[in-house]
Parts: sequence; structure tokens; C-alpha cells
Amino acid sequence: MHKERDLPTSLDLLRGFEAAARHLSFTAAGAELFLTQSAISRQVQTLEEQLGVKLFQRRTRALVLTEAGALYYREVAKALQQLRDATASVRAATNPVVTVTTTVTFASLWLVPRLADFQSRYADITVHVAADNTVRDLARASLDVAVRYSTLDAAGAGAVMLFGEQVAPVCSPVLARAHGRVRNPEDLFQFPLLHYEDPEVRTPWLAWNVWLETMNLRAPKRVRALRFSHYDQVIQAAIAGQGLALGRFPLVKNLIEQGRLVTPLRDGRYANLGSDRAYWLLVSRTAEKRPEVKTFVRWLRGEVARSAPG
Repeated sequence: MHKERDLPTSLDLLRGFEAAARHLSFTAAGAELFLTQSAISRQVQTLEEQLGVKLFQRRTRALVLTEAGALYYREVAKALQQLRDATASVRAATNPVVTVTTTVTFASLWLVPRLADFQSRYADITVHVAADNTVRDLARASLDVAVRYSTLDAAGAGAVMLFGEQVAPVCSPVLARAHGRVRNPEDLFQFPLLHYEDPEVRTPWLAWNVWLETMNLRAPKRVRALRFSHYDQVIQAAIAGQGLALGRFPLVKNLIEQGRLVTPLRDGRYANLGSDRAYWLLVSRTAEKRPEVKTFVRWLRGEVARSAPG
């Protein structure tokens, strides 16, 4: 017969403890669960009070599991994963949903514009896009599919390459007509340049100074410029005719095909490879056999084949 105190009062207490034990950090656990460091600390403290045992040794700059904490963590981690698997199975049986995690840029410029096609083909499958720039563990976050922009090592075990990336100047057709014909790279300096601010230098190949150096060019001292903190803002400004952007192909390929952007430099040799990074597909092992996930992955790879560079 079950007793009232057989389990903690809240599943959130167990989720907070499991994340803190896995990271050995209240701060990292909070970031994963979208909570503050103090909120995770309070959850663990409440759990310890309910269990009547210390789970962590709190040191000055370290968090260490006690013997009881290590034992509890192993069992709680297994139990939570079983709950995630059971929940995913029930949801899939009643309302097929595919959850996809990817970057904000890939979602807004490549994936979301194509989802109408998927919905028209598979109206019974719901796609939930979780777009942010945090790399999440698929199983623990109950996510089915990830599209990650990274090196192969950072993409994760089992990742499959979708496509690489090239960079070339793009602008609106109205702006291109207003500035006249572009015969050589030096003619680009008549355009205002749209800059992507990247304080952590994660994508140096998207900086105009890097592209110009690759082209053996030097910009005049006075060039009109606008600066943006998000890459999709750069592209929206280019579509609006505000200047010249460095377009990431194939992310902007559909905008070229729609006539919303053009490449003023016609010679393809000016579309230089940006880096050793690429877009990688990763499917959760707990989700890869579900029919709706298989359907989504098959559709995604078909769209990739149609949009690949060149």
C-alpha cells in the first residue's frame, strides 16, 4: 500500500535534482530548465528536507554528490527517462507530434518557410519548432529531431550532414536596379553594407572585413553601414532595400528564387565557403522509430536535396 510520503511532493523537484546532479552545477541546471540558479537550489533543498538526507556537498566553487545523492541520482535519472519515453509514446499514439530543435536563423530562413508544404502533405502530423541557439540533449529535453550548425564533433554521435554553407553578397532587386550594374567587386562599395554584430566571434566568415580580405579588397574609409544583433534581421533589412548583406547559402536560396533577393555579383566564384562547419541532422534514439518522425526526416532530407548549394 502506497503511503503519502513515498514520493517527493513534486516531479519538478526530481527534474531539478537530476539536472543539478548531471551538471554538478545549479547554474547549468537552471539554464537547461529555464530557471534561475536560486530556484534550482531551493528545489534541491526542499527535496533534501523531504528525504531527510543531504544529496550534495556544497563547496566554495564546486558541487559534489554525497554517497546517498549519487545512488539517488542513478535511480532518478532512469525513472525520469522511462517517464519521458512513456509520455512520448502516449502522445504519439493520440496526436502525432514531431518536436524539432534548431537555431533561430535556420528556423526563420530555411525551415519555417517550408513547413506549409509539410503540413499540406501530412496534415495529421503536428510539428513543434523549438528555435534557440542552445544545444540541448534530445532525450532529456523530450525533443525528437535536431538540426545543428556546427563541426562534426560538436554535432553529436550519429549526426548526418545535410549541407555546407557558402557566403555571397545579396540585396533587394530594387536596390540593385537603383545602383546600376555591378561589373566587379569594387562596385559593391556604392551600396550601404549590412553588418551582423557577432561579439563572441562565432561566425567570423559573416563579417564584411573577412569577406573583403578573401576577395583581396579594401573598403573605402567611408562606407554607409547598418548593424544588427541577429542575422535574420540582416536579411530582412536586405529584403527591405536597406543595403547589401552577406547571404548564407542555401539559407537564402528560396529568397533568391522568389525574387526577393538577388546576387549582384553574377560570377559564382565570389560565393566563398564560410568555414568547416555544416548543418547536421540528429534524431533522438527514442524517437527514430516513430512513423511521424520517419516521415518528417524523409521530407526534410528531400527539401535539403532541392535546396543544396549549386
